[in-house]
Amino acid sequence: MTIIINDAEGINGMRAVGRLTGQLLDYLTPFVKPGVTTNELDRLAEQYTTQVLHATSAPLDYQPAGYVPYPKSICTSINHQVCHGIPNDKPLKKGDIVNIDVTLIKDGWHGDSSRMFVVGEASIAARRLCALTYESLWHGIMQVRPGAYLGDIGHAIQKFAEGHGLSVVREFCGHGIGRKFHDEPQVLHYGKPGTLDKLEAGMIFTIEPMLNAGRRDIKELGDGWTIVTKDHSLSAQWEHTILVTPEGYEVLTLSEGGPPLPAFVKA
Repeated sequence: MTIIINDAEGINGMRAVGRLTGQLLDYLTPFVKPGVTTNELDRLAEQYTTQVLHATSAPLDYQPAGYVPYPKSICTSINHQVCHGIPNDKPLKKGDIVNIDVTLIKDGWHGDSSRMFVVGEASIAARRLCALTYESLWHGIMQVRPGAYLGDIGHAIQKFAEGHGLSVVREFCGHGIGRKFHDEPQVLHYGKPGTLDKLEAGMIFTIEPMLNAGRRDIKELGDGWTIVTKDHSLSAQWEHTILVTPEGYEVLTLSEGGPPLPAFVKA
């Protein structure tokens, strides 16, 4: 397994596409409200990506081995959908929670991020799940520094999530990213400290925990892409693209319109 250590050119390319990726999610945010369809959000995302950001949508027609081509520009996963939900003509309704996952290509570099949205007023349980999943992402990010291990990231997320009664989806993980959409290493969201690969400055990868309010078991729908919880419990996910720096970490997909950092990160 070869993990790419990015040079200055690669880091600058990833910073640039990371900024645009966050900017796309900021642009979509005011449109996420009751009555909008995920197809409309997809149309807006593709239009903004190509006409304003002058970038390309990586998910559109993406086809890993064994899959049919992904038909849309973004992934929209609603309520009990865990990931890879395909936009359609069904309107979002008050109380839904939806993950919007976007990946851009700019000058050959990939930026990947996802964000949870609460549509109108949602239940306390739904809002709690979204908030705790966001915090779990940052518990993982805060482990990132040269000399730490991938297992440290997974352990921090798992300990926090399970400590709050949530379950961690294990079939999907974060991943190396750069010239390729998905590359080494795999970044698990569970694990033991001090295990798996040691982090080095210049590594770039995503951290993207998927937490369920119920059991961690999942299944794939007949469209070949959409993943849902087996017990129909709510699921949430947040994602950032992370650079390992000589001093620690840099979040490449942060943006002005993103949610505020958890208080423990500021500290």
